[in-house]
Amino acid sequence: MWRPAGRPLGCGIVTTVPTPPGGFEVPLWRAIAVFRVASLAYVCVLVVRHFDRYAHPLAAGGLVLLMAAWTGVTAVGYARPARRGWPLLVADLSVVLGILLVNPWVVGREALASGVPTLAVAWLAGPVLAWAVSGGRRRGTVAALVLGAADLATRERIGQSSLTGVILLLLAGVVVGHVARLAVTAEERLHRAVELEAATRERERLARDIHDGVLQVLALVQRRGAHLDGEAGELARLAGEQEAALRALIAGAAPAGAGTESGPVDLRALVGRYASATVSLSAPATPVSLPGPVARELAAATAAALDNVARHADGRAWVLIEDEEATVTVSVRDEGPGFPDGRLDEAVAEGRLGVARSIRGRLADLGGTVRITSAPGAGTEVELTVPRAAR
Repeated sequence: MWRPAGRPLGCGIVTTVPTPPGGFEVPLWRAIAVFRVASLAYVCVLVVRHFDRYAHPLAAGGLVLLMAAWTGVTAVGYARPARRGWPLLVADLSVVLGILLVNPWVVGREALASGVPTLAVAWLAGPVLAWAVSGGRRRGTVAALVLGAADLATRERIGQSSLTGVILLLLAGVVVGHVARLAVTAEERLHRAVELEAATRERERLARDIHDGVLQVLALVQRRGAHLDGEAGELARLAGEQEAALRALIAGAAPAGAGTESGPVDLRALVGRYASATVSLSAPATPVSLPGPVARELAAATAAALDNVARHADGRAWVLIEDEEATVTVSVRDEGPGFPDGRLDEAVAEGRLGVARSIRGRLADLGGTVRITSAPGAGTEVELTVPRAAR
């Protein structure tokens, strides 16, 4: 029966990297909410001051109430990342744009011409800031241009002060958008650094466990069996090779003979090493070129599949390399006892992760796929497919 390899060292201990609950953008969204409340308070002061000069004072009061309600809606909406999408952003811009467009009727053109400020004043910068934080400089600039054009369109005269307001909107969109993108980049770099630190600590822990256990046993087998003949001597030689490979792995170096070049490598040469009297290999007549790391990982996954064949199917296998235009596929087929559906999931649940990590894990890192077909008494076929543009 085809079964995954044994339990790996250190199983049961999983290193997780904590993800910041809100990220570096959270203070920016909170600052926008504070800005909208403060600017709304300023609007209220201006409304009280110029209330008797408005063409429709009651409508002005109604707009202030609308602005207050919308300030609360945006504060709640932008507080959750899932709601910071286009629906809320467009609605935010539309509400402020509508308030701007009704200013000539509510305030009155004569009052506007005499210097009475529009109702929105600084409050109209809220959508500009929100668009800038959500999408960077470009979105902030777009929102600033839309609201700035609407503000100029509502004025009887365009003076230096009105132009200055539009320029300030543009500057706010560009600067805040730039700062927001810097915050996102900094958060990504910090998260990668934390991941690297966690991986390094886990690697060091595993290195200690391997050194104290597996390496000592392999070295002992190699020393005591080096002078023996036959299968015992072969086992001693293999133990020595695996000891060297493990030492190189935990030291961060490539095992001897693995190669470190990243240029194109002929996959046929790497997989051809596993051909033997019991392993039949069929490959194209022309080179199957893949980037070095991709070819080596695919060959290692093939070796893991052949190791399962040797363990559970008497070692007899057929390997086929298929070179297609967009993908490269290596198929490993045997005529062993096979296994029923769900057996691999049971093995993972039991902690035997050979197939999950040695085969599926490698192909997942390459952006490839694994298809395992088996049935009791019908053998097993493993198809390993990687795209030409593998990661």
